[in-house]
Amino acid sequence: MTHTVFGIRHHGPGSARTLERALTQLEPDTILIEGPPDADKLLDLASHEEMAPPVALLAYVPDEPGRAAFWPFARFSPEWRAIVYAHEHDVPVRFCDLPAANSLVQPRDRRRGKVREDPLGALAEIAGHGDAERWWEDVVESAREGLGAFEAVTEAMEALREAFPDDDPREEQREAYMRQQIRKAAKDADNVAVVCGAWHAPALVSPGPAAPDARTLKGIPKTKVATTWVPWTYGLLARESGYGAGVDSPAWYDQLFDTAEEPVPRWLARAARLLRAEGLDASAAQVVDATQLAVALAGIRNRPLAGLDELLDATRAVLCFGSELPLKIVREELVVGHRLGAVPDETPMVPLQQDVTKLQRRLRMKPDARPKEITLDLRREIDRERSRLLHRLNVLEVPWGEAVEARGLGTFKEAFVLEWQPALELELIHAGRWGTTVQTAAAARATAMASEQDSIAKLATLADAVLLADLPDALEAVLRALADLAALDRDTTDLMAAVPPLAQILRYGDVRGSDTSAVAGVLRGVVLRSAVGLPGAAVGADEEAGAKLAELVDGVNSALALLEDEALTRAWRGALRSVADSDRLPGTLAGRATRLLHDAGELDTRAVASAMSRALSPGEAPERGASWIEGFIGTSGLVLVHDPDLLQILDDWIEAVGPDAFTNVLPLLRRAFSVLPAGERRRLGERLRRGASAPVEVAPIDLERARPALETLARLLA
Repeated sequence: MTHTVFGIRHHGPGSARTLERALTQLEPDTILIEGPPDADKLLDLASHEEMAPPVALLAYVPDEPGRAAFWPFARFSPEWRAIVYAHEHDVPVRFCDLPAANSLVQPRDRRRGKVREDPLGALAEIAGHGDAERWWEDVVESAREGLGAFEAVTEAMEALREAFPDDDPREEQREAYMRQQIRKAAKDADNVAVVCGAWHAPALVSPGPAAPDARTLKGIPKTKVATTWVPWTYGLLARESGYGAGVDSPAWYDQLFDTAEEPVPRWLARAARLLRAEGLDASAAQVVDATQLAVALAGIRNRPLAGLDELLDATRAVLCFGSELPLKIVREELVVGHRLGAVPDETPMVPLQQDVTKLQRRLRMKPDARPKEITLDLRREIDRERSRLLHRLNVLEVPWGEAVEARGLGTFKEAFVLEWQPALELELIHAGRWGTTVQTAAAARATAMASEQDSIAKLATLADAVLLADLPDALEAVLRALADLAALDRDTTDLMAAVPPLAQILRYGDVRGSDTSAVAGVLRGVVLRSAVGLPGAAVGADEEAGAKLAELVDGVNSALALLEDEALTRAWRGALRSVADSDRLPGTLAGRATRLLHDAGELDTRAVASAMSRALSPGEAPERGASWIEGFIGTSGLVLVHDPDLLQILDDWIEAVGPDAFTNVLPLLRRAFSVLPAGERRRLGERLRRGASAPVEVAPIDLERARPALETLARLLA
């Protein structure tokens, strides 16, 4: 009864190849792998033809969404190669690490040093290699084959553990449990193979007596957990996983696993093909030059072999002509990669996951780890269904699709950026408590949220989301809660924040044929009460609060422009006039109200000049004057470009500000003008250089040159 320990580098392609040869040489009759024993029942699925790494084991506490852990596997992960070997040779295989039922109860110590995190990488760095996998090729695999390589790794790890002891009690528990599993397996098998992270290897070679390990594990708390397989991505392999390891360059490791011979020129040739596909120059001669440069850089840096650092430097210099932008493309595709794994249909799923999978297939929306923008035409039934699915998932806080602005005109268009991340599988599992289908679960969650909200703004946002998700029963509950709360809400800022989403519902709700008539009455009351309460809400507020109110004022103003309701607009502009005329309110808010009234034609230039003069008068604090200018300018300074009187008032005020006050107002003025487009700032500078009150120069119009355009326009307008 013997056992052999194989200390590997998690996700190391060199370790994976060496391990496969070592297992063939050893011919074990049982294989133990570092991983959660709670998932042993899932190992048979690894041999399914639909299983395609990268994938991850997910362990989670069903009733507590925050408690979960992933154990990812790539096709080049040594643990995965051991599972594949076991299935191909009909050898029993199981996990031997501390169960997730125990580990998910205890907080994890994430303050581990670099040596503990990647001990083989630390050895590579000590040896002068910039790439741990090229070090494995150069030192380990070229010197010893199979079993001998792992004996050397264990010896090296023993020295590292002595130099860098790990006092984490959880690690002691893990190794005690693994030794217990080795003893248990050795009772029933003559030749046991143990595949674990290299750091643990010295602790598992000689299990010793069982009593100390039993004492270490006595009384460890546990909880109920569930496990399943989920698709993973190469991008997420860089994240710390269930056994605390990640890699920054999975696509590079993928190639190293497939092509150990001449990896440098092969990778550079792929980089050249990728750049050519993007329409960039990348010739075969450049690949040769880049290969020579990578080898030369390794020599200059005293490294025996060129690694990823040298590859990227050579790619930047030769193939990308020193530019970072094309190098970013190479990094994304050939260093990290976008591969998304797949799991078989037999994988345990909650009913909600099954419904999402069915809808994805029916609507031809294949999950992809690459961000992809889609535009939906809501006049088509299939696009309406796709829109409903994405919006319903967002209600469930499963953000597969992020809404973005659709190109082109028309309210029948909708655009999303889709990006499926494995963490969404966990979110689906947790959302399963709301229902067994996407529609019922989203409706149940929206209804529950409506009963819990105490903010009319949040309820309005929820109503907009429910309308987009086409959940009529939930919409009725949300609107009822909205009407009840709107009648009692006295917070003007909350009322103002509710206006844009409510206006959005009225403006665009009819695209899906939803009944939004109940919203109109609520919106009318909210706008009128906002108009009445706005001046009083700003009394005594400081400039920071005034700036927040100015943002809310912008939102209400834009929403009313969409609705084109004359009565509501008139009431709102009356409130703006009260704010603009008051000297007791924050300067930012008063300036913004003045600008909006001017843009609407409610205040002419003389009235605006008078308001600006009051705000910038010697009797006012310079800081309030600067804030008033910031609010008045907003995001467009054209009013100052085209109105010399206003610009002159501003110029005279700045000139009159004393030295001490100028120090205080300068940051405010810099912030006010920094948001303007560069062209506007340049034109303002030119006006001030000529003199603020100088007449605006208008270039003469050449009617002969303009004649073709005018004739074309006349024909278009008939």
